[in-house]
Amino acid sequence: MSKSVNKSLAIACYSGSFKGAFIHGVLSAFEIAGLRANAYAAASSSVIPCSMAAIGRVIDVGANYWQKLAQLLKQDNIGMSQIVIQSIADFAPVICEQLFQTESPELFIATSAVITAEATAETQSTKAKRLGRQLLVSTAKKDKSWIDKNLRLALFGSANYSSRFHMNASNFKEVAYASTRMLHGWDIPAWIADKPYVDASYTCLCPALEMVDIGYKEVIAIANEPGLLYRDICQIEPLPNVWKNTSIRTIQPDLDPKILGVDFTSATAEGLMSLYRHGEEKGREFLNNSKRAS
Repeated sequence: MSKSVNKSLAIACYSGSFKGAFIHGVLSAFEIAGLRANAYAAASSSVIPCSMAAIGRVIDVGANYWQKLAQLLKQDNIGMSQIVIQSIADFAPVICEQLFQTESPELFIATSAVITAEATAETQSTKAKRLGRQLLVSTAKKDKSWIDKNLRLALFGSANYSSRFHMNASNFKEVAYASTRMLHGWDIPAWIADKPYVDASYTCLCPALEMVDIGYKEVIAIANEPGLLYRDICQIEPLPNVWKNTSIRTIQPDLDPKILGVDFTSATAEGLMSLYRHGEEKGREFLNNSKRAS
């Protein structure tokens, strides 16, 4: 049974691995200030912070979440797949208990569905890392040919009640992991209902436009890098400020997280804390500017 949904405001968050500490900081500032969106939409590394924001508990996690992940990555015989799966397992119980059984905001998680048999054989096998490295080269050259042929954006949501993309307590962990699975560095395949998926970033860096398409009247997109924002990993289509007459307001860091010691798959504890605090700062700045403008 569906419920009546207020579609005033959606917050959509970018992918970015450890750089997501900035997004987490922004969401924490919003929560402290009492701003609660009607929907949260995530891609890849923003899944856990967005999910915790949707249940009103993102400040319970804080920068320690990212520092713990960075420490785990330093251990021998542990890779990104294992780290992400463990992180999801740690948070899934509280997320599923509150998100799917209360009047929480809607939660959407972007993934990339694998749509050809040939690509399934590559992405879900030992060939995946080699393919992933090839895709990094191709996307740097803005070559989308393999992606366009073999992948499609699939947006799972707690509101998609009658759709095969309905997200619930039973498939949340599968969806969350699938959204994060970059082929070059994640060695465990991602399946949802026995169908193959890979990281959202290949088809969607941030599901902001999708929130407009669903009907939300205002969208805040939170990124983790300065400069021009794009829709997918090939960086061909910029994220517009207006989509179908709906405003998309953005929040970005003032500096590249690399300057603070935070990159996609490596980070220092001090850098993560600094980036998280910078996110809190930019979140408060955004709220103060919004008050002055109203």
